[in-house]
Amino acid sequence: MGAGHAHKLYRRGDSPVHALPPHTKLAAVLAFVVVVVSTPREAVWAFGGYALLLALVAAKARIPAGFLLRRLLIEIPFVAFAVLMPFVVPGERTEVLGISLSVPGLWGAWNVLAKGTLGVAASVLLAATTELRELLLGLQRLKLPPLLVQIASFMIRYGDVITDEMRRMSIARRSRGFEARGVRHWGVLAKSAGALFIRSYERGERVHLAMVSRGYAGTMPVIDEVTATRSQWVLAASLPFTALLICLLGWTLR
Repeated sequence: MGAGHAHKLYRRGDSPVHALPPHTKLAAVLAFVVVVVSTPREAVWAFGGYALLLALVAAKARIPAGFLLRRLLIEIPFVAFAVLMPFVVPGERTEVLGISLSVPGLWGAWNVLAKGTLGVAASVLLAATTELRELLLGLQRLKLPPLLVQIASFMIRYGDVITDEMRRMSIARRSRGFEARGVRHWGVLAKSAGALFIRSYERGERVHLAMVSRGYAGTMPVIDEVTATRSQWVLAASLPFTALLICLLGWTLR
């Protein structure tokens, strides 16, 4: 099983974080996110501790700060949502720089920004140190339903194929003088989307028949059996365990 190519988030390296088995990193990131979400929003200092933990992991993995910050731009929609909360959430009001803002809205915005940013940063670090093929093997090792793993594998493998198909269709439209300039051109775009769907569906049918003819019976063969030693599990668990200690301290001092 594999994806066959590296993704843009992955940064090749030989750090201890890169060397960890994928299922240990997946489990560690999931546990870390659960701890972050469970932390009371009033424990502001605890979120600073989580950010420091991720910074240490990034340094250990030799991931540049600029690389990480650029990938964090994906959370801009959440930032926009959080910025609106102090203006629209009802409740007690307070003055900030002469602007009346909702106190519950401010806490809600902080909650979304802090926990969302930390979750995205942890995911980016996971993607930056683990190839897609390894992630799929890790999901399989963690006993995720095989059908879901196969669906994810095909999505990754054929995502670029469908994207190239869209690009060729766009080039064909432009070569014939077409440019989408308004609502009246939506019909052409809709027909292109329909044609792309039909081509993708037919491709899927052909791939399935080819797989069945080669002995496919609902499961994919596992070429590489990924295992982890006790020391590797301990190293991976150090991130969520330290975060848990910070969380417990945050609840105690709340």
